[in-house]
Parts: sequence; C-alpha cells; structure tokens
Amino acid sequence: MLYKIKLKNADDNVVLDANVYEWLTTDSYLTKVDFINNLRKHSSGCAVFQKTWKKTDGSFKTETLYLHKIIAEKFLADTKTNTDNLVGAKNGNKLDCRLENIVYRSRAVASRKRKTSSKTGYTGVYQENHRYRAVISQNGKSMHIGMFDTPEEAALAYNRKSKEIYGDTGKLNIIKRQKGDGTYEEITL
Repeated sequence: MLYKIKLKNADDNVVLDANVYEWLTTDSYLTKVDFINNLRKHSSGCAVFQKTWKKTDGSFKTETLYLHKIIAEKFLADTKTNTDNLVGAKNGNKLDCRLENIVYRSRAVASRKRKTSSKTGYTGVYQENHRYRAVISQNGKSMHIGMFDTPEEAALAYNRKSKEIYGDTGKLNIIKRQKGDGTYEEITL
C-alpha cells in the first residue's frame, strides 16, 4: 500500500511505502513535532521538515530534516558506503520516497543526475549558430560527440554516449517527439 502526503506549501504530494508511513507516524520524536503534517517542498524539489527552536540563551536554532535522507538512514543504511553516501531518487522525482526509488550514490553520479542548465533543455546539448553540439564529460574532461541539425538529435547522441560510458548511472535526456497523430512520445535512446 502507498500513502500520498500533501505538502504544506505546494500542490504536490509525497509518495511513501506503508511501512515508512507507519514509522513516520509512530516514532516518538517525529510524532512530537508533528513531522508528517509539516512537510514542505524545498527549493531543491525534495520534501523537508523545518522547525526553529528557541535556545536557553535566547538565540535560535533551525532544525532541518530532509524526508528522503531520514528514510534512507532508517531503512537503507546497509547500502551506504564510503563513496555511495549521498541520497537520491532513481527516477529523478525527489517526492517519490518509496524505498525502491531511494538510493545511495556517489558524488559523481549525483552530479551527472542533476538538472541541466543548458538553454536547449537537454544535458550536454548547446546551440552554436544554427546547429547543436553534443558534449559529455569524462574524468573531468569535455568530450565532443558531434554536431547535429536539431537539439533532439544531439540529445539522442548524448544519451547513447552516456549509456556507453556510464551505463545505468549515466544521465539520459527525455526527448518528446511528436507522432503523426499529433500526440507526443517520450524517448531516451
């Protein structure tokens, strides 16, 4: 069974497994602070709990708990290693906090999976005059893949090279292509 929890500051929901939901709603500290009912969407796209406490000296301390991190620490601690120590979402949706979607990964993998800043909307694709260059980084060096007529062709070339170099840990662009009937399909390779 899955649970959907509405966030306080957004129209989005967090998705949780039943056993995770049960823990979040029965843990003594988390129930004391009403954790489950005070989740907000963070600017990074994940669900977060924040509370400011007044300390005895009159100053304030803000406590921040990232939902995906506390779930990983509780349920997936045995998969954490010295290199795979950052928590991420396999499908890229940081609000999908099902155990099957949460994973520990290395800094390099996390960096490859982050959102692109390219104006084309595709990772590794840059416009040069009226054509599109596809590039990928490997071992800190930029590698030219080729020049293409459309950003979609360049994104597909990037995807093939990413899969070749990084396998399942590489980032793949999601490309929307219009079909003959006017609908769209999403492709990655």
